[in-house]
Amino acid sequence: MNVLIVGSVALDYLETPFGVMERALGGSATFCSIAASYLTNSVRMVGIVGDDFPEEHVRFLSSRNIDVLGLERVAEGKTFSWGGKYHDDMNTRDTLYTELGVFEHFHPRIPDEWKQSEYVLLGNIHPSLQMEVLEQIEQPKLVLCDTMNLWIDIGLKELKHVLKRVDVLILNDEEARMLSKKRNLVAAAHALLRFGPKVVVIKKGEHGASMVTRDTYFTAPAFPLMQLKDPTGAGDSFAGGFIGWLARTNDVSTANMRKAVVYGSVLASFCVEEFSIDGIRSLSDEDVAERFITFRAITAF
Repeated sequence: MNVLIVGSVALDYLETPFGVMERALGGSATFCSIAASYLTNSVRMVGIVGDDFPEEHVRFLSSRNIDVLGLERVAEGKTFSWGGKYHDDMNTRDTLYTELGVFEHFHPRIPDEWKQSEYVLLGNIHPSLQMEVLEQIEQPKLVLCDTMNLWIDIGLKELKHVLKRVDVLILNDEEARMLSKKRNLVAAAHALLRFGPKVVVIKKGEHGASMVTRDTYFTAPAFPLMQLKDPTGAGDSFAGGFIGWLARTNDVSTANMRKAVVYGSVLASFCVEEFSIDGIRSLSDEDVAERFITFRAITAF
């Protein structure tokens, strides 16, 4: 089954205790699409880049069987760029700058042949843009929405409209508390379900992720790593792996979504081991399968 992914594409500046990387390929659509491509061979990517976006990145995305027909290229203007510096604990970071570039005037345009996409991932972009996507899609089987504290702060009204039309909401623990106004995460998840989603997935960084429906609760730890170089894109890689597994199996049952949480965690674990997309640039099917098996083994009792 095909997966339509809409979000940002960026050239970032990254600084962590392990080094610095300039003009690093990033953005929510980028990480989501690459992660999903390891689980399904029909990924459709929608985003926008400027005249400074290297053609080698486009070739790489295409080499991952990611269809870039929806990647808009603006002849004059700069690609969206974010600069961040991570602290020693790798859980906190400082935003050094945000340059919107051509992304400031981005309005997603879904190619006609993609409007019947079965699986839709609304990446971490303004809720008004997410709604523009939903208005163009015809009867998707599953819609997954990611969001962040900025949109909860400045676009709450629009976000609530979007949540009425999505099946799965993914956000981190801080965002879940902020949006639900609940401190307890279980209570927060059930409050978020009342906004409209059938499933809420709360990412907890090094403490794993939890998936909540009205009747079930599932939690998985983070994969234990000896090395963590760059957390950028981990949440997006999780979302891409999650929806990639659902599309691959064409099964949106709660039981299968539990596996999707683990596959999301697996792709996120590879992502953080290197800078930018390097951790998920050249994995093999065996790499992903072996880490899934190991993950299952360490959580069995």
